[in-house]
Amino acid sequence: MINVDRLTKTFGLERAVDDISFEVERGEVLGFLGPNGAGKSTTMRVLTCYLPPSAGSVSINGLDVTTDSLAIRRLIGYLPESTPLYPDMTVRDYLRFVAAIRDMSPGDERTRIAYVVDVCGLTGVLSKRIETLSKGYRQRVGLAQAMLHDPEILILDEPTSGLDPNQIAEIRDLVKSLGQEKTVILSTHILPEVEASCDRVLIINRGKIVADGSPESLQARFQGDQRLLFGVEGDGAGVEDRLRSVGGLSVLDHSVDGESSMFTLGLTGTNDVRPDLYRLAVENGWVLTELHREEARLEDVFRQLTSEKAYSRAKA
Repeated sequence: MINVDRLTKTFGLERAVDDISFEVERGEVLGFLGPNGAGKSTTMRVLTCYLPPSAGSVSINGLDVTTDSLAIRRLIGYLPESTPLYPDMTVRDYLRFVAAIRDMSPGDERTRIAYVVDVCGLTGVLSKRIETLSKGYRQRVGLAQAMLHDPEILILDEPTSGLDPNQIAEIRDLVKSLGQEKTVILSTHILPEVEASCDRVLIINRGKIVADGSPESLQARFQGDQRLLFGVEGDGAGVEDRLRSVGGLSVLDHSVDGESSMFTLGLTGTNDVRPDLYRLAVENGWVLTELHREEARLEDVFRQLTSEKAYSRAKA
């Protein structure tokens, strides 16, 4: 559905996007991640025909962004980072205005406005001027305009910005349901939302793609050393020394909370030492309160790949 081949975008001497290539299949939900200034929004603006590429090519459903921009814009619903709203309009008038510039028929306009008002939770604010709405409701109005013409592709730049936890959960469920029939590119800094909503994650840093894969595959790839949480009743006196008897273990942290002690343990390699720790507790008469292995999170992967240290290694 989307094919990006060696895309480069420069502004003067600055390369905002540097020779990137990727594809997005129909019906795929792609999480597009990166720190501020990484090139995410610039890439999205090229995909949506707001900016021309400096080099490389981009095609949307077989159409080229440099020669078929109007046809491509009909296929895409776009929510930019700064929501494009007219604050003096009411929500109803704004959606009618968007339907008019999308050249929608009166029947389609009524049906689609009713649909987006329902799924975006705008029923109670239809007659209110946009300037009086909270940031969260403005974001919902922006999402409604992106979905209004029933596009085949949705490109959403920070769609949950300004929403409360309940609204974020609703948008997450909406994105997942839309992904069953549409192609969705979702940019966000709320990484648990990516884990919950996206089939695939693409991470960009300083204009270059540094990772591409499912959330699960990236977490497995960057698992690294294991971390375990080990808790026992009491103040933990003498426990730390005995924990070190388990091969490869290191004690990273020890804290006492009320009547129990918690140890954060590090382990190099992939061996599962939890049975050894359980036996150690039994042999020493410790009452276990916690024993589990921490899994790598997408946040850990993101930080590994976009830190200053990671950039320095890549340049070397």
